[in-house]
Amino acid sequence: MSTAARLTVAEYNRMLHAGVFDSGRRVEFIAGEIRNMTPIGPEHESAVDRLVQWSFRHVDDGSLLIRVQQSLGLAEPESVPQPDLTWVRQGDYNRARPTVKDVFLVVEVAETSLAYDLGEKADLYAVAGVQDYWVVDCRSRRIVVHREPGTSGYRSVRDYGHNDPVSPLCRPHVMLLPRTLFGSSDT
Repeated sequence: MSTAARLTVAEYNRMLHAGVFDSGRRVEFIAGEIRNMTPIGPEHESAVDRLVQWSFRHVDDGSLLIRVQQSLGLAEPESVPQPDLTWVRQGDYNRARPTVKDVFLVVEVAETSLAYDLGEKADLYAVAGVQDYWVVDCRSRRIVVHREPGTSGYRSVRDYGHNDPVSPLCRPHVMLLPRTLFGSSDT
């Protein structure tokens, strides 16, 4: 019988500091395992760019920090995901990653990773207690919003299509129309 060895975040951090992943390989640490991340395609990149522009337009009071494809420290289950976009409490994260208590919004963009982002990743964020988790679905051109986290997943999951405005819990007056994240369907 063969089993995989589980790592701790401390062991993962030592590997990072030793340069084990300096080859440009994209990995993240999920529930004790080092996972390869799916490659990012042009549609994914474009959606992230547009999310970043939207974020900076609406978060300019100095209370939040916008992080793009940066790590997040989750205590339970012990993980270090790298979401495409996070809004976190303004702070110095030079020595420690932001944790759930610092997070206002987590967004994953899915071009080829939709099942993972809506399944295992959603469960991971729910168990950790992330209050506002969005999945931008590039193929269906929608945003799937997850709220009310619990140990068995999110109790509220809602799709927002083309012209359905969605707002972050922390900024209910700020609206995003899903269609603004995607290029013209005519091209």
